[in-house]
Amino acid sequence: MKATVVDLKYKMKNVLEALKKREKVTLLYHGKVKGFIIPADGKKTVKVVTHPFFKMADKKTKSAEQQMNELRGSRFNAL
Repeated sequence: MKATVVDLKYKMKNVLEALKKREKVTLLYHGKVKGFIIPADGKKTVKVVTHPFFKMADKKTKSAEQQMNELRGSRFNAL
């Protein structure tokens, strides 16, 4: 994960979640790498349901055709 100094102030929850997932956090200042936050030794605690792949099977999502029709909007249906 990459985080700016502002992210450390306003989005610390996201930084802590990344550390909980055993991700290394890269600190940026004016777009340049200034340092790293490395997770402490410990057991990796990642739930399977938080993996992006498993969210694909969620029944609440729309099909690809429905999503494309929404993105195209009226200009596609105008023909």
